[in-house]
Amino acid sequence: MRRRPIATLVALLAPAAALAGPHDTFARIDAIDRASLVMTVEAGIVPRDLGARIARALDQVAAEAAKPGAERPDDYLRIEPLITAIAGPDATRMHSGRSRQDIIPTVLKLDQRDRLLDLAEALEKTRTALLSVAEREADTVIPAYTNGVQAQPTTLGHYLLGYAAALARDADRLRESWARVNLSPLGAAALGTSSFPVDRVRLAGLLGFDAPVENSYDAGQLAPMDLGLELTALSANLATTAGSFAQDLYAQYHQTRPWILLREGALTGPSSIMPQKRNPVALYSLRMKASDVVGAAQAFVIMAHNVESGMPDYKRNQAEPPGRTVSEAAETCRRWTRVLDGLVIDRDRAADEVAADYSTTTELADTLQREADVPFRLGHHFASELVSYGRSHDLRPADLPFVEVKRIYAEAAAGSGLTPELPLDEARFRAALSARGMIDAAKGLGGPQPAEVRRMLAAARMRLDADRTWLAERRTALAAARGRLDAAFADIRKGP
Repeated sequence: MRRRPIATLVALLAPAAALAGPHDTFARIDAIDRASLVMTVEAGIVPRDLGARIARALDQVAAEAAKPGAERPDDYLRIEPLITAIAGPDATRMHSGRSRQDIIPTVLKLDQRDRLLDLAEALEKTRTALLSVAEREADTVIPAYTNGVQAQPTTLGHYLLGYAAALARDADRLRESWARVNLSPLGAAALGTSSFPVDRVRLAGLLGFDAPVENSYDAGQLAPMDLGLELTALSANLATTAGSFAQDLYAQYHQTRPWILLREGALTGPSSIMPQKRNPVALYSLRMKASDVVGAAQAFVIMAHNVESGMPDYKRNQAEPPGRTVSEAAETCRRWTRVLDGLVIDRDRAADEVAADYSTTTELADTLQREADVPFRLGHHFASELVSYGRSHDLRPADLPFVEVKRIYAEAAAGSGLTPELPLDEARFRAALSARGMIDAAKGLGGPQPAEVRRMLAAARMRLDADRTWLAERRTALAAARGRLDAAFADIRKGP
């Protein structure tokens, strides 16, 4: 049994507050207000007795907004009057050294990091499903394709581990993006800070950010643009990989006897007129969602392109890119996971598909060079002539008459200075054309041979476990920061 003690323990010990409460713009502005109040009181900008009055007003506004059907304003200028109606105009002192120019980017950052962690979780589940199928089908021989044509045999485990490696790179990109996203713009004010002693480091810590965005102009006027492009590119990258996988499976549905398809039921759909149809609904649902991500990513590039810094084009709310692309990418992962969980593999049919063509002839040329010192290009020419003969006579590799094989070799060797006799007996010749033999003979790092597949599978599981731990630690850190904010706010609320 695989053990994941660190990730499991961290997840179990994460405070429940990490998942509690609504995650909308009102809630994020409320958190920003609470952090600002704590900092301004601590810095002496707001007197402690006024701070207590503002704190009680914030609690009252939040309680009213939490009632069923209540309005939850998504603009600070609509929330501030609700606060001053309770605490009086002096409550606006909480806004000292602050602007919507830093509030809005902070709201976006709070939103984006939630969405990033949601994507990390969805991606982890897709990778888990990939590795599960790869382990189960580690030895299943399948055809692999280049330029849309059957190229060489591999195993389904090897193929799926390739996609797992691509998604591991996406996980790397996500973690790298997190390090830039989880920096706080708050306290930058409009763009040049202010004359108030605003403690930006304290604000960042109260909201769970790792640090402030250092340059105050960058914080609100530039970072939303390039980080938005980074997040949309990350999402589009993942979606493109998902689309590639979907198209690989789609190709099987062009055959009358696919070797890989979806389990009938929730993942497939009937035709309204054609009784034989079992349409792969989950597959084209995956592909379309991946296309949505790519389209949304391009939309943000267009929004941000050729725009002066500081304009609102690239600082829209979280319903627009890049937030939407990250969430759509997470949904792409969820749909991909459902497809993986519903795969049905016909191992005999896959092996028959390989045996029906000449994708093992590369190994024949390799064997001739390795065991009989036949130059590779001559061996390649012989193998190619063998393919032409077999196809023109409607023969599978296993059905090639050995007498014709020897004749074709003699013709290929003519003028080369080599003996015209084929330097392989029939048994060795047949073994060289075996798909299983070709796979087992592979020597290179990362190849389809069983030992390498097992090694890569183990490494992929270790990498995935590390990513699970990273995700659990991030959520724990955010929950702990919220706990510290709540405690500091409660202390302010008590008054002098």
